[in-house]
Amino acid sequence: MSQIKIYGLSSHLKPLREALSDVLHSCIVDAFKYPENKRAHRFFYLDQEDFYYPAGRSEQYTIIEISLFEGRSVESKKTLYQFIFQRFETNLGISKNDVEITLTETPLHNWGIRGKSADELVLDYKVQI
Repeated sequence: MSQIKIYGLSSHLKPLREALSDVLHSCIVDAFKYPENKRAHRFFYLDQEDFYYPAGRSEQYTIIEISLFEGRSVESKKTLYQFIFQRFETNLGISKNDVEITLTETPLHNWGIRGKSADELVLDYKVQI
């Protein structure tokens, strides 16, 4: 399971919202072997005056925060990063320099889903990959 937050300038993100969500989801599905129906994306649109970003970034600067169950290997995480960098550049025209990704992993028992603690659920995908 993952919950994904995407931050960026409103003028940049809103026109790309659907395509960006599709590209990002394809990266998660391919890197983490998620089922197609496990998409939970939230967009946070910022006005120019509310979004300070590092020098050397453009108005396409996009921050992606992913909260997920712990268990993915370092290799699968690095694969995810590469998929995102490559596909954002190829499919969305967003430079690798304008994308930052943070993964935050928590134990299954720290998630409450469908009326249970996640460690009590029978999942239809593997977490240990």
